[in-house]
Amino acid sequence: MGVNSSSIARKFAMALSGLFLVLFLAQHFTINFTSVISPDTFNELSHFMGTNFFVQALLQPVLIFGVIFHFVMGFVLEVRNHRARAVKYVDFRGSKNSMWVSRNMIYTGLVVLAFLCLHFYDFWVPELVYKYVEGNPPVETRYFEELVHKFESPVRTILYVVSFVFLALHLYHGFASSFQSVGWNNKYSKAMGKFARFFAIAVPAGFIFIALYHHFNQLH
Repeated sequence: MGVNSSSIARKFAMALSGLFLVLFLAQHFTINFTSVISPDTFNELSHFMGTNFFVQALLQPVLIFGVIFHFVMGFVLEVRNHRARAVKYVDFRGSKNSMWVSRNMIYTGLVVLAFLCLHFYDFWVPELVYKYVEGNPPVETRYFEELVHKFESPVRTILYVVSFVFLALHLYHGFASSFQSVGWNNKYSKAMGKFARFFAIAVPAGFIFIALYHHFNQLH
């Protein structure tokens, strides 16, 4: 496999992993949004996701692998692109040649990665401790209270809001460009690009709304 073919294969794999994570993000947002509409529904959905064997034993490991693969591949591509620019593109002129978001995907990605670490620390690790270390029985009604408690702190709420802003920036370029990387080039390409940019703004904005809703709702 030549250098160009290898680079295309990496971009293709990067795009596929990104599209997979977008699907998870949409599912995650759908469940979380129910917490502002119906705590009972949120508890039921969270309990199902937290106790279903297929989700826990199969989908969860695939998700973790997808996250790790996406970010590792992103770093690899960034290093290779940086070397290529240094050697081949002496006349590279920053914003004249590309958008700020596309030129800083590595930085927005690092912020998103830091947010994921915080999110795992806030929710995934306590879930593992609750179920497998402490050996507590499954309680369907506990999820909503645990979610609300996380947004009691204004500092943590601000961290989440800032993280979702960077997630929007990362998605705004990454989601749309992923269709090109996997060879999606037909009469629907323009519409899919518009949908990707709408998703990149709407979903992170929805997450911000959820965080602020639960934070300010506790101040009354």
